[in-house]
Amino acid sequence: MTTTTVKNPLLIGKGLPPFADIKPEHIVTGIDELLTELETELTKLEENITPTWEALVNPLNNIEERLRWSWGIIGHLMGVKNSPELRTAYETVQPKLVQFASRLSQSKPIYEGFTKIQASDDWDSLESAQKRIIESAIKEAQLSGVALEGEKKERFNEIQLQLAELSTKFSNNVLDSTKAFQLKLTTPEEVDGLPASLLSLAAQTARMEGDEEATAEKGPWIITLDYPSFGPFLKFSTQRDLREKVYRAFVTRASEGDTDNNPLINKILTLRQEQADILGYKNYAEVSLTRKMADSVEAVEKLLEELRVVSYDVAKEELEELKAFAKTEDLQPWDVSFWAEKQREFKFNFTEEELRPYFSLERVLDGLFGLAKKIFGVTITPADGLAPVWHEDVKYFQVADENNETMAYFYLDAYSRPAEKRGGAWMDDCVGRARIEENGMVTTRLPVAYLTCNQSPPVDGKPSLMTFGEVETLFHEFGHGLQHMLTKIDYIGASGINNVEWDAVELPSQFMENWCLEKSTLFGMAKHYETGETLPTHYYEKLVASKNYMSASAMLRQLHFSLLDLELHARYTPSDEVSAHDVARKLAEKTMVMSPLPEDRFLCAFGHIFAGGYAAGYYSYKWAEVLSADAFSAFEEVDLEDEGAIALIGKRFRDTVLGLGGSLSPMEVFKQFRGREPQTEALLRHSGLLATAS
Repeated sequence: MTTTTVKNPLLIGKGLPPFADIKPEHIVTGIDELLTELETELTKLEENITPTWEALVNPLNNIEERLRWSWGIIGHLMGVKNSPELRTAYETVQPKLVQFASRLSQSKPIYEGFTKIQASDDWDSLESAQKRIIESAIKEAQLSGVALEGEKKERFNEIQLQLAELSTKFSNNVLDSTKAFQLKLTTPEEVDGLPASLLSLAAQTARMEGDEEATAEKGPWIITLDYPSFGPFLKFSTQRDLREKVYRAFVTRASEGDTDNNPLINKILTLRQEQADILGYKNYAEVSLTRKMADSVEAVEKLLEELRVVSYDVAKEELEELKAFAKTEDLQPWDVSFWAEKQREFKFNFTEEELRPYFSLERVLDGLFGLAKKIFGVTITPADGLAPVWHEDVKYFQVADENNETMAYFYLDAYSRPAEKRGGAWMDDCVGRARIEENGMVTTRLPVAYLTCNQSPPVDGKPSLMTFGEVETLFHEFGHGLQHMLTKIDYIGASGINNVEWDAVELPSQFMENWCLEKSTLFGMAKHYETGETLPTHYYEKLVASKNYMSASAMLRQLHFSLLDLELHARYTPSDEVSAHDVARKLAEKTMVMSPLPEDRFLCAFGHIFAGGYAAGYYSYKWAEVLSADAFSAFEEVDLEDEGAIALIGKRFRDTVLGLGGSLSPMEVFKQFRGREPQTEALLRHSGLLATAS
């Protein structure tokens, strides 16, 4: 009998990941083998530099693509199927990955090869996408320390390594501390006010924790800090002491004990500043902005300040009105969601929970896909079974154009799984669009996206019934997915979201959110999961009327995060005298109308800037929201009910914003779509703040 050795699935290097075959034990041996191979290929390339696209960029792409394929799978599993074994393997290989990435980005022969292409006679014959890829590669090499020598280079690389490890640790601490908190409720009084959907979820959580007899009606019920549990609990629980307990646990996550992120925050900020010093920049914010649309910290702060000024007084009025409604001057942070929900119910005569039955995931997807067909001409159909998945709840879809030609695919991992999946929602690329040459044959590799959400799972035989906020989140991530999937660029370095400046990358996602309240879109998807009845018109009117409820407070919250992120990366030096939390509290004096608790440590769970790609870039949400609101207003200007006109503008949006990827600067792409530079008027109008700005 002959035995065949199964090749390590992480070394396949192309196609869809075979998730069922990938085990944590494949990671260390697989990555070691891969890096050895790639090291050899890189050395060979460096020794024979020919400064042309075909001889330098293409082979370099092959090296980067193989690395991205294997490491991308591991990173994806860390987010959606986290486990102690996976973590250990990840942490073992991460330093080697970072070292190889530094070696690649600091390669002098490759850097010089790029600069020679830029200076050559052939430069003008290259397409705009190719030029942008080379210009970005030169800039990235400079920011990665290609010009550094000796001790400076060694120190820079040490920092890169430490930052990667600290970011992983930060993320794991947030996941672990979120998972560690559980509030077990056993009496009817303790669950007073909670909606049926939360009682079902809390009983399901209790069953998963060993209370096999737990039911929605009789309990016991377990509340967690995972958003589908935490959010509704703060909104609906009548038990003020329990709301306080849950709220305090949430704002102090990862701030003490084994999962304390305080020392990590200081280390990360200190190391980023040192890195900026080594590269010759004043601060890390300057380093970050060299990769963005915005050209300076001052330019960003000017925009944020404009928005803050029009929001602050309105937010103060919103809070005073809420206090009057609650008949108390003693409104605490854990009371705001509760009373805001009550006031919203009173003002607009409906609850978020009443709407859930009209937003089952299946119907919402029907509406979303119908919208994609109406404005972009694409058809989306289920393709389950065509791709291996990492969890049985994951769905797979196919995207086809007007001629029924397949353009792309995507995975949808919709439900919250707090035991193994990090919170939040995100889009990531599984496979990017590219022109591939193999054995003399040229083919176009189709893009595949991961869309990940954390919405309420199906419970007690009911489908996933979504809040309107969860509907908006799904539309948001789908917008990111569209930019990845509908790209027309065949060079991997500029296809989809690749090479799109970070403060423009939120444009398509925030643009899609605007459609959730567009009449035909909403009625197309809001169907009762049992009866099929369309959402009654009075609910639509109430949703529209309530759209800007507390919008100034919501605006301020985002501005607080954005300004704090810039402050920490542009002006703050960690010290024993002044902590990052002190900076947050000082800033809150002008960005919050209710003071945060003295023990509030939300920074300890602010993964966007300490464990994600948003360091000195969180403002991107607001920056891109200006672009997305202005883009949506192009559709409003022709009448949203005129399907012919909408399809024409949709085609232009698809051909420019979604199609051009990183082949042109975002401002050029925007001007091609809109015919002019962006203006803030549409955002203020959509937020109901235009009157205060004039």
